[in-house]
Parts: sequence; structure tokens; C-alpha cells
Amino acid sequence: MGIDIGTGSTKAVAVNLEGETLGVAQHYYPVKSPLPGYSEQEPDLIYAAFINCIHDIVKQIGERPSAISLSSAMHSLICVDQNGKALADMMTWADARSEKIAQKLRDSEAGAVIYKTSGTPIHAMSPLCKLIWLRENKQALFASAYKFISIKEFIWYRLFNEFQVDYSIASATGLFDIIRFKWNDEACILAGITLDQLSAPVTTTYKRNDLNSTLSKLLNLKADTLFIIGASDGCCANLGSFVSGPGIASLTIGTSGAVRITSPEPVYNYEAMVFNYLLNDHAFVCGGAVNNGGIILGWLIKNFLAKKTSTPADYENVFREIATIPAGSEGLIFLPYLYGERAPLWDTQSCGVFFNIKPMHTQAHFLRAGLEGLCFAFNDVLQTLEASSAPIMQLNISGGFITSAVWTQMLADITGKTLAIVQQEDASAIGAVFLAMDALQLPRPVENQSANSELNIVPNMANHQTYNKAFLIFKRLYSDLKDMMHWVYEESLGH
Repeated sequence: MGIDIGTGSTKAVAVNLEGETLGVAQHYYPVKSPLPGYSEQEPDLIYAAFINCIHDIVKQIGERPSAISLSSAMHSLICVDQNGKALADMMTWADARSEKIAQKLRDSEAGAVIYKTSGTPIHAMSPLCKLIWLRENKQALFASAYKFISIKEFIWYRLFNEFQVDYSIASATGLFDIIRFKWNDEACILAGITLDQLSAPVTTTYKRNDLNSTLSKLLNLKADTLFIIGASDGCCANLGSFVSGPGIASLTIGTSGAVRITSPEPVYNYEAMVFNYLLNDHAFVCGGAVNNGGIILGWLIKNFLAKKTSTPADYENVFREIATIPAGSEGLIFLPYLYGERAPLWDTQSCGVFFNIKPMHTQAHFLRAGLEGLCFAFNDVLQTLEASSAPIMQLNISGGFITSAVWTQMLADITGKTLAIVQQEDASAIGAVFLAMDALQLPRPVENQSANSELNIVPNMANHQTYNKAFLIFKRLYSDLKDMMHWVYEESLGH
């Protein structure tokens, strides 16, 4: 069983040794934003969802798993006491309150050194920046914390009463040395913490079978059920998408999204802040993440179709409307930075823009331009990654968007790359399963989906030429409007 502990939900996927899906379970939980820039969740709700997913799978299949492996969202931070109890709500990856701290660090020589040592972009998402903010703004909470941990460590402690963290999650904190596989003394000093306030790092195939006896009875699991600590969701997604060699990248779209390659060594680009997270002790997952993924499509439906909640029929109607408009939306261009942006801009003060509006542009034009702008942002990350590493010929795609022929064809046309749908289920959960197989020295299922040409989306090169021209304008628009975006942002804060 692979369990992916995500931002919006926890999802479990059970498979057999051939990789065939036997069962799926998913439980959701909310994100709270009590103040601008805040993004928090209750760790106990996420733990309950984790437990319920296991319970549901066992009930569905009628058999108990031999192994359970974990994937988890990155960059979360929880202050806990010595019993692993959360002292406050968890700060998620999207929490932006340390934005000014991150910008100051990024502009310093220390920032460049920490980036190269840790592989983590200097950004408000980083637990390093969150810790500095807590130290400066929540002194009592900061001082009372026994450990500073992630959501996966929180759940792992509940299972085994020990603070341990996998190399992959550790490599996304800004506090870990990705070459020496240990906590970075300099980063910890900068954060104002000691090494013993962090969990013990272990490999992503680390396993144990001494499950808390109370939990084994509650979950109807064998007491010696094997648990594998696993990796981060991004690294697991690459593994689950069969992205392991040169010339292939994964592209995942959920609420946000990312483009990633797997490399035997880090790929550094300080300006674009290419991330370098550990999959295991000899492979790095390198790439860039965007803030504005599927959340943009939800925004389009809500505000252009006046739908408070979106149904599958609403999505079908949007794609039907989009399909009536030619590639390039007849000159209408959208910058999709509604929620600021991470890679490759790293600009929390950027904003959304529709440009070149003409009388002929209809609602359908705006919908298509909105989705094209989203794909342009992914292409921006893709081209940055190629410039920092090597040419990419194929994109292995995953996420809910793979069910849309309109969306996937648009992405192929804009990037000029062949898209391969190689994983129908949750790629991160499947990647966690593959790590379990590695830990047990079992052969992983052989990739067979990409051999099926029916699952490949080939770019329309005529549309690609149209999009290349629009992409140049897209890039120029941001650079030309950046100063004005920042001025308006500061004005909105009353500065």
C-alpha cells in the first residue's frame, strides 16, 4: 500500500506485485488562512485521514497489506512537545508569512551557500525561513518546542514513538546537506535551533515492523506489518511516473504543479532556483514547482461561469467551449500568477493579467487563454530546466488533468513535447509502493504504458509555431510589468 499525505487530502493505493491496482481510498481535510499569507492545517485531522485510508483499504480488499509505504507533501512545519503533540497548527508549504525573510536571505551570500548545500530554493515555503519567522515573531512557541518536524514525521512518531525523517523530506527543509546526508550546522545556527531539535535522518527505504500495538489492533493490521518511511510526494511522483533517465521529465498538475527530472547529481540554477531533492542516496529529483496549477481552472469556472462549486459537468462544458477557439486565443494572453509564483520567477508579488483584449474576444476566448497561460507557465519551467541540464524529449504526465483531451493536447502543442500517460492512479502513492518494493528487494513492475502509442499525445507542430510566438509575448509581459506589479502590491498593503 502506498499512502500519499497531501495538502488537500490523503490518498492510499493498494497494488499487487504486478502493479495492478486493488483498491483506492481518499480522505479530505481543510486548509485554514486566519490572516493574509497564512496557510495552516490541524495535524490531528491529517493523522485521522491517514488512519481512515488504511482502514478503508483493508475493509475494501478483505486482506491485510504486507507493507505500507509513505509519500508526503514537502515543506510543512510543526512545533511539537517531547510526546509528539502539536503545540500549534502546522504551517503548510503555501504559508508565505516569511516572505521578507526569504527575500533578504536570497539576496545575501549566505543564501547562495545554503541553496547549494541544501538544494532547497530560498523561499517562504522553506522550513528554514519559517523557523526564522517563528523565532522572531512567536518567541514563546519557538522556545517551547521540543522538536520541529514535518507532517510525515508527526505521523511516523504516532506509529513508532520515534522522531525519524527520510532523506527526501529532509532535503526539502533548507536545513539538510544533500551531499553529506546530514543536517547542516550553518543552516541550523541561522534558524536558531540545535541539531537535537530535528529528527534523525534515514534513507527512503528505511523500514521497521514494530507498529504500536494499540494501532495494529485498531487498524486490523498484523503487529509485524512492514512500514517503509518513503520519500516526498514530488520524488515519489517521478518514481511512480517511470522518470529515471535522461530525456524524460515528469509533469504533474494538481492544485499547484511541477516539472521534474531525475539526475545522478544536483542541477544548480540560483536565479531560477531549480530544486534538488533526494529520492535516495544516489538520485536527485530536480525541477521547479508552480503555485498556479489546477486552481486556475477552478477560478475560471467560478468567476466566468458563476459557479460557486464545480461539478464534472462544469469542467466538461469549459473544455467544450475552449475547443471552439483556435490555438493562441486570437491574440488574447493570460499571465496566470493569481497566487504569486514560484519557479522560475520566485515572485510572491506577481499577479494575474489578461492582455490584448479585443472586441471579438468572448467568454470562450478568456477560458482558453486562461488555460493556455497556465500551460505557458509550465513551459517556462520546462525551458529553464532544459537550459540548466539537458534536452527533454518526453513528458510523463500525471494528475487529474490527464483525463482532458483538450488540456493535454494544448500542453503538448505549447511545449512541443510528446506527452505520455504512464500512471492512471496517484503517481506519488505508486512511487511510495515502488520504494517499498526496493526495500524488500522485489522487482518493480515494468513500465508498459508508454509502449502503448494510444496513450501518447503528439504535438501539433503548426499550433506549436503559433504558441512559440505567443510565448515570447508571455515572457516579455512579465518582465515589463514586474515593477508595476510590485508597486500595486505594496500599495494594497498600505505601504
